[in-house]
Amino acid sequence: MPNPIFPSTRPDRIRNALADLVGFDTISDRTNLPLIAHIESYLAFLGIKGERITDETGKKASLWVTIGPEDRPGFVLSGHTDVVPVVGQDWSHDPFKLVERDGKLYGRGTTDMKGFVAVCLAMVPEMLEAKLATPIHLAFSYDEEMGCVGVRSMLGEVAKKKVKPLGAFIGEPTQMQVIIGHKGKHGVRATFRGLARHSSIAPDGVNAIEYAAELITEIRRRAVKLASDGARDNLYDVPHTTLLTSIVHGGAALNIVPDHCAVEFECRGIGITESRQVTDAIVAWAKAEIEPAMKAKNPACGIEFEEILDYPALDTGPNDAIITLAKQLAGRNDHAKVAFGTEAGLFVSMADIPSVVIGPGSIAQAHTPDEFVEMSELEKCAGFVEKLIAHCVKGAS
Repeated sequence: MPNPIFPSTRPDRIRNALADLVGFDTISDRTNLPLIAHIESYLAFLGIKGERITDETGKKASLWVTIGPEDRPGFVLSGHTDVVPVVGQDWSHDPFKLVERDGKLYGRGTTDMKGFVAVCLAMVPEMLEAKLATPIHLAFSYDEEMGCVGVRSMLGEVAKKKVKPLGAFIGEPTQMQVIIGHKGKHGVRATFRGLARHSSIAPDGVNAIEYAAELITEIRRRAVKLASDGARDNLYDVPHTTLLTSIVHGGAALNIVPDHCAVEFECRGIGITESRQVTDAIVAWAKAEIEPAMKAKNPACGIEFEEILDYPALDTGPNDAIITLAKQLAGRNDHAKVAFGTEAGLFVSMADIPSVVIGPGSIAQAHTPDEFVEMSELEKCAGFVEKLIAHCVKGAS
């Protein structure tokens, strides 16, 4: 990276930073340490040292950075460094090489969400020049795409600090719209243990798939009821809690009674804890209504339930200080909620940091082949950060 302070215009600094970030293959099943080391090197050139929080494997890390006074509460700019896979997608170019065409920057993660991270890094020189009275923190996590995993250890460390941040801006793609809420999610895997027999004597076996089908049917019944009779919030594009079965695996051969079937299902709830409440109720129902019938035929049969994903909803009040500030910085008065999950709910639940979701790009481009973010969106985001810097020079409260 060239001298990051005065080498070029702000848009060029953003392009350079994004090209560097996209060049690191940080698909969630791979290490992100080279990218973190790159960011650390860039910050060290500017005289800044971050706090690295490494996972148990030593192969992934989050980074917490403070610019400005460390003894005062400040604001967080938060983004994740991991991206989703590209396997099976029809890309027109190398997904890990930034390509610019007609004002659009193409590459895996440009929208979700290395574009936001690039803007934050490109604006660090301006943060330093401004002599902040209120600090700005950069929070870069890993494994967000795996269920907001990596941010948790970082937030655990942040929660221990003597000074709590005033608020956090999570830069997921919202086209710079102020997002005050998102649904929570709870995912469960149900593994049915049946009894295999030759299909000619099927009644002697315990058909794991058929019992799993009873669970799937009940999930569908409850999903319909939630859609018709459940609580509603019209700020969401899907204004009710959703519930569905996503993955089913079972059986070995046509002439064998299946002794195994795994079912994965999820709930996305509009209430803070509703997702888990819905899935817990389904688990209780299955243990009471399905499992006894299986065990009656063979005591070794039954169902094992395993939590596979969990993150809380976000529900920030539209008149809360962080929302008012976000609207001022974004230059808009509207707000909305989104169905997709973010780390914002964890900032609130784990570290008691008021949070809002706002970032460049559209969620419609996330996870797609030829993912892109418009340069104009990145410039809007830079303008947002510029106003945040000015706000922090005054000494926010």
